[in-house]
Amino acid sequence: MNPSVVSRLALANVVANGVIVVTGGAVRLTGSGLGCPTWPECTDGSIRPTPELAGHGLIEFGNRLLTFALVVVAVATVVAVFASARRDLRRLAVLSLLGIPAQALLGGVTVLTGLNPWTVAAHFLLSMVLVAIATVLWLRSREPGVGQLVVRRPFALLATGIAAAVAAVLVVGTVVTGSGPHSGDPEAGRTGFDPELVSQLHADVVFLLIGLTVALLVALAATDSPGRVRRAARDLLVVELLQGVIGYVQYFTHLPALLVLLHMAGAVLITVYTARLLWSVRGPASELPVGSDTAVLRTAPLPGAVPGAR
Repeated sequence: MNPSVVSRLALANVVANGVIVVTGGAVRLTGSGLGCPTWPECTDGSIRPTPELAGHGLIEFGNRLLTFALVVVAVATVVAVFASARRDLRRLAVLSLLGIPAQALLGGVTVLTGLNPWTVAAHFLLSMVLVAIATVLWLRSREPGVGQLVVRRPFALLATGIAAAVAAVLVVGTVVTGSGPHSGDPEAGRTGFDPELVSQLHADVVFLLIGLTVALLVALAATDSPGRVRRAARDLLVVELLQGVIGYVQYFTHLPALLVLLHMAGAVLITVYTARLLWSVRGPASELPVGSDTAVLRTAPLPGAVPGAR
C-alpha cells in the first residue's frame, strides 16, 4: 500500500472524528438530544424518525447516520495500514476503529438515561480520546517509524504535564457544560453545581495550561531545541489563547449557541495540537536521539589530521 494513501486516509479519519464531535454539539445546542428518544432505534418500532418528532428527530437521526460514515473511514484506514509495511501503526488504527462502537454504546446509554450530564460528559471525553489517537496515527504515518527523544527528558515530561492539564481542562469543561443551560433537551437533568463556580475553576485550569505551555516554549527557545517541537508548542499556545478568548466572550454574552459550538470546535483543535506536541518530542526512526551528536564529534577526524594516522 502506498504510504501517501495511508496518510490521506489517516487524515480523513482525524477530520471525521472531529466533525462528529461538532455535529454532536449542534444536536445538543438545538435541543435535539432526545430527538430520537430511544436507542438503537429512533422510536419504538422505527429506526427512522417519525413525523411527530419534526426537526429535532431529523437532526438527531442525521448525527447518528454520520457514525456510519466514520466507520467507513476508520475501516478503510485499518485496511490500508494492514496492507502497508507499517506494523507500528496497526495498534493505533485498530484502537481508532474499536473506539467507534464503544462510543456508539455510550451514546445509547446517554439517550436511555435522558441525557444524564455525566454520561454526556463521558461521551464527549471519549470522543476527545479518539481524536487524539487519530491525530497521532496520522502524524506517525507521515514519518518512517518512531525514533528517540529529540529534546531533553525534562522537556518531554513538561509536554506530558501539558497534556495532563489539557485533560483536566476538558474534564472541568464538561462539568461546566453539564451545569449550564444547554442540556440538549428541556427535560434533561443538570449536575447541580453552581455554574459560576465551576466556570471559575475551569478558567483557573486554563490559566495553568497556558502558563505551562509558555514555560515550555521559552525553555525550548532558550536551548535551541528542534524546530518541530518549538512549532508544535507555539501552535498549541495560539490555539489555547484563541479558545480562551472564545470562552470568555461566550461567558459574558450568556452562552449564545454559535459561540458554544465554536468553543467545542476549539476543544477538538486543542486536542489535535496537544497530540501533535506529544508526537513532536520523538523524531522519526531515521533521526539520531538527543546527545548523539556528541558521539559523532568524538569519532570525526580533527582538522588537518592525516587519514589513517594514529
